Formats: sequence, C-alpha cells, structure tokens
Amino acid sequence: MLNKIILASKSKVRKEILDKHKILCEVKPSNVDEDIVKEALIKETASPEIISKNLAELKANKISLNETDRLVLGADSVIDLNGELISKPESREEALEILKKLNGKKHNLISSVCISKNGSMIWNHTDKAELTMKDFSENDLKTYLSKISDEALYAYNVYQIEGEGRNLFLNITGDENTIMGLPVLKIKEYLNNY
Repeated sequence: MLNKIILASKSKVRKEILDKHKILCEVKPSNVDEDIVKEALIKETASPEIISKNLAELKANKISLNETDRLVLGADSVIDLNGELISKPESREEALEILKKLNGKKHNLISSVCISKNGSMIWNHTDKAELTMKDFSENDLKTYLSKISDEALYAYNVYQIEGEGRNLFLNITGDENTIMGLPVLKIKEYLNNY
C-alpha cells in the first residue's frame, strides 16, 4: 500500500473523511491566499468550477514543491448559484446573507481535488452535488445559525450536511462526501491504481 499522502488543507472534515476511508495522511496546510486568486479568476470571468479546480491545484502544488516524490492532495469547494461564486462566510452577518441568497433556490456545490507530485499536478477530479434549499423566513435562518458554533460555521461553509444543515434542504442529489468537501471515492480509486 501507498505511503502516507500529504493533505494540503487544515480542514478537519477532509481529514476525517480520509481517516474513515483508511487513507493515511499527514496534514500540511498550504495557507494559500484564496481571496487574491478568486478575485483574479473572477476578473477573467472564470466559472466557479474553474476557480475550484485552480485553487485545489495551487494548494497541492505549493506543498508538493518541497516534498520530493510524495503525493500531495489539495482540495477546494465552492457554491455555484447560477454562475455566481459563493465563498465561505467571514462573519455571521455574511453567513446570514449567503443563506438568504440560497433560500428557496437550487445551487451546486462543487468540490475539486488535485494530487501533485514534485510541484506538478498528476491527477485531478471535480465533482458536483445539486442542493435545493427549502424556503425559510429570516428568523428561521437566524435560529439555524444560532445552533452552529463559530468553528463549524467558518470551517464548513454555511451548512453542514452531516448535522443540522440537512434540515435546510428539500432535495440533495450527489455524493455526501463531495458536499463535505472531498469526493473520496475517486481519490481512493486513483490511489489504488497508482
């Protein structure tokens, strides 16, 4: 079996998904300034999917440059609301605004993963899940947010599908791991054939 891979992310959820699937990994966050990259790509009218792919690759490559012959996994997830990129909230007010935007609408959650070696991407995959949010009053949304800790809110975007967030949705189509930020089955498939 493969040696430990390096996860270029400080996401506890991604680490938990890898652990659950018995993929040995050590964590080395890339600390890429995502906002600068997103702004540049948005100016170039890149789609949310392209932005997600680019960020996953950037994170993996950055760590991979200093890790000779090791496999480094980078990942990124974004919300695509009819072509509009929605990023993780920076505050509770912003989280409420995001929920109001998504309220009663269908959107895609896009998760991209990239495996790099010696500073270059050797594999990548992007998966999408489609979520339709129920229609809530602003008070309902505030109540929902009040049940979520700061750590959880800033780590997992505005909803946690594995917990309280499931109740926000009328319909969910797609892989739950993708929604949580890591399409792990495709990663597993690649690593088993590596």
